[in-house]
Amino acid sequence: MSQVGIIIGREFNERVRKKSFIITTLLMPLLVIGLMAAPALIMQFSRGDEKHIAVIDESGLVAPQLQSGDELVFEATDLSTEAARKELTDKFGVLYIGSDILTNPNNVKLYVNSSSSMTVENNITGQIEDIIETEKLKSYNIENLSQILQEVKTKVGMQTFRNDESQEEEAHAKSSVIATGVGFVLGMILYMFLLIYGSMVMQSVIEEKNSRVLEVMVSSVRPFDLMLGKILGVASVAVVQVLIWGVLICGIGALVMPHLMPADVMASAQAMQQGIPDAAASVNMNPEMLQAVAAMTDFGYVVQIFVYLLLFVFGGYLLYSAMFAAVGSAVDSIQDAQQLQTPITIPIILALLVMMTIMNDPNSQVAFWFSMIPFTSPVVMMARIPYGIPVWEVILSLVILYASFTAMVWLAAKIYRVGIFMYGKKPSFKELYKWVRYKY
Repeated sequence: MSQVGIIIGREFNERVRKKSFIITTLLMPLLVIGLMAAPALIMQFSRGDEKHIAVIDESGLVAPQLQSGDELVFEATDLSTEAARKELTDKFGVLYIGSDILTNPNNVKLYVNSSSSMTVENNITGQIEDIIETEKLKSYNIENLSQILQEVKTKVGMQTFRNDESQEEEAHAKSSVIATGVGFVLGMILYMFLLIYGSMVMQSVIEEKNSRVLEVMVSSVRPFDLMLGKILGVASVAVVQVLIWGVLICGIGALVMPHLMPADVMASAQAMQQGIPDAAASVNMNPEMLQAVAAMTDFGYVVQIFVYLLLFVFGGYLLYSAMFAAVGSAVDSIQDAQQLQTPITIPIILALLVMMTIMNDPNSQVAFWFSMIPFTSPVVMMARIPYGIPVWEVILSLVILYASFTAMVWLAAKIYRVGIFMYGKKPSFKELYKWVRYKY
């Protein structure tokens, strides 16, 4: 074990001291926060230039009711359609509305002087549809109809409680929207970790094999110990990176978020964490938005998520890195490794596809069994955990995963022992099977 420890320390120090590791570790939490804020920023800064549209309304009903905004400005004109198209080329376009618009809503034409967009067209058609509907409703002679419709319009905000977890009235509300978002992010993190760190082991083995360093090393250490030390060394790098991310994100959630949110929102979020069901009513806030704030500032919830993430990152990496190490020992270049690593990457991609279906039903038979199969369980199970699945399923998945890693290390070591001394030929799957059956 002392020899294995030396190899682990060497692999760990070689990667942790790289600038790329330090930059990635520190920037990833900021990148996650940036991705969360990106949609709002994009919507804010992606507004187009102000567009002036000349309106020819033969019905006389629509043009007076069109509402101009920051992007579209409607200007009525008495010109004919032909004259407007020729003379008003400085405008964005000319909008024609036929006299029979109430009976023929398709008699609308837009002549633009440059490229149009779906947003512009949906804005125009949406306003015209609302105006036509309002005009048709007037025929029923109901006073203050628009006010009545506005008053009866209702948006329902529903809180979901797990009755199988607690039948007390004061319980924590669950949000499937938040669970879907968190599960998707966690699944993608597992997907990237398995591919990036697994291939990192394979590349390291190929480089050392080509430089003949392995031939020198196996003279003083067993091939099995060498492979195990390399796997655990890179695994320790992944664990350290997850721990740093956990500390940074927990720190942001516990220290920064309370100062960014209004005091009444934070008070309601804390009340929701304590199980008060009517916490959202005091701030007139969407319950799901308040649940998102409560989840991000709940230190215990965030720590629990990162503990599970750490366990599945470590177990999934150990399983896949053993296979990647075996592939790296059997070939001489990255190009030769493409064919052999295809059967390894297929389960990871399959797990990503199954993860997409979890948002429809996290307790389906497909989701359950793929979260137990060790080759797909790290990604699929991490996507299911935020939904609040039974703890025994998580424990069973971890037991199967780590037991499979033990078997896979034994299998990969038999290929590794032979492969590190093979040069100049890419083995077939049949030859790899023969290597596994060799007796030592």
